[in-house]
Amino acid sequence: MAKPKKTPRPKAQTPKGFRDYFGTEVTHRAEMLSKIAAVYHRYGFDALESSGVETVEALGKFLPDVDRPNEGVFAWQEDSEGDKPGDWLALRYDLTAPLARVYAQHRNDLPMPYRRYAMGPVWRNEKPGPGRFRQFYQCDADTVGAPSVAADAEICAMLADCLEEVGIARGDYVVRVNNRKVLNGVLEVAGLAGDDKDTERGIVLRAIDKLDRLGPEGVRALLGEGRKDDSGDFTKGAGLEDAQADVVMGFMQAKRDSGAETVARLRELVAGSDVGVQGVDELELISDLLAAGGYGPDRVEIDPSVVRGLGYYTGPVFEAELTFEIKDEKGRARNFGSVAGGGRYDDLVKRFTGQEVPATGVSIGVDRLLAALAAKGRLASEATGPVVVTVMDRDRMADYQAMVAELRQAGIRAEVYLGNPKNFGNQMKYADKRQSPVVVIEGGDEQDRGVVQIKDMVLGAQMAQDASHDEWKERKNQYEVKRSDLIKAVRDILDRTS
Repeated sequence: MAKPKKTPRPKAQTPKGFRDYFGTEVTHRAEMLSKIAAVYHRYGFDALESSGVETVEALGKFLPDVDRPNEGVFAWQEDSEGDKPGDWLALRYDLTAPLARVYAQHRNDLPMPYRRYAMGPVWRNEKPGPGRFRQFYQCDADTVGAPSVAADAEICAMLADCLEEVGIARGDYVVRVNNRKVLNGVLEVAGLAGDDKDTERGIVLRAIDKLDRLGPEGVRALLGEGRKDDSGDFTKGAGLEDAQADVVMGFMQAKRDSGAETVARLRELVAGSDVGVQGVDELELISDLLAAGGYGPDRVEIDPSVVRGLGYYTGPVFEAELTFEIKDEKGRARNFGSVAGGGRYDDLVKRFTGQEVPATGVSIGVDRLLAALAAKGRLASEATGPVVVTVMDRDRMADYQAMVAELRQAGIRAEVYLGNPKNFGNQMKYADKRQSPVVVIEGGDEQDRGVVQIKDMVLGAQMAQDASHDEWKERKNQYEVKRSDLIKAVRDILDRTS
């Protein structure tokens, strides 16, 4: 009789493009989200927690292919009901598309304008890479129903406040502002207006969006006949004449020493284009409004080189960039770069209602910000663990639990060792692995004398690294205190090491 085949054990590994987050990472993210939420709340924005699953139709950006809508989203089809096929559902790929659905669905019950912030994970079915995961956190704030660029200026100010709130010092960041309408005016002046120029405009938009990667020369090539990359692949260009390309390049290189000079240069470039002039007026108004609130060029500046998202946004577009240098994996210095972006997108709800509804918003890259703070040494590498109360006598577990309860009621994170207490060395190894700052020891002798032993784990680690034998004698990292002084003794150590 043949032996039944054993079911193979599943592999204990995360799916490709996903990762697990442990104590310190989760704690740091939660603290950052709390700080950002406090700024959003202070600005009058209300929290919104929408469903993590939307219909593919509501998401809008991704459409079904022949078999299933799998381009960029994690999607599945519900069971059919009778002759009616089931809906295609997908995990949300951002927090903006759900906002469009929420506003369209509940617009009669929501204030106008509607100001909301949302935080949570999003999922993208894209090829993963270094630092690029299929699940990540977004942290958004949007104003829906406000046509005035005062709403855009407010978003820029709020973004600057958020960066400073989480620990990015003034001078280490800048919020840069551009406007899609100015680009539209530039394209009009360059002779690229009209439906017959749609293909050329698309190539131009994609080209300028690659400015950071290709540099001015690479973009200029794509505006002309095209560009051959290092592998020999050729990308066809927009076929612009030199004079046309000069206008587009002039737009991206229009930044001057002051905001007023930059605005003046942009006015020269869009002369004769109504939409271009309107865009420059909006940039000037945003600058004036921010200056009135104390947000000068040291925090927010007009910069036409901000090109990301210009193909998507309909008006002002902004990006927060960290200006300090970090070392890459090869030890080379490089700028940290962008940590947030946003802009005005006035066709947000139009897919649902047929009516254009103005909207503007920003999305902060929380994981990028955490990486930046870590690079600046502004995040603790390890979170402080709990105080560990060891177990010297398993029959006295109630005494140890009472001791822990006392610590917790004093606001001190603490736990009783719940493993096998037979080997005391294992208890100390556990406390060390938990990054415990303090270990409390009370055996029968200590109980009889009304004392407890306090072991300062932080001082012990420091002494083990760099203390001489004489210093060990002078600085004891384990000592006894009265049982009644337990809370004070623990708190003294925590205050010193925090």
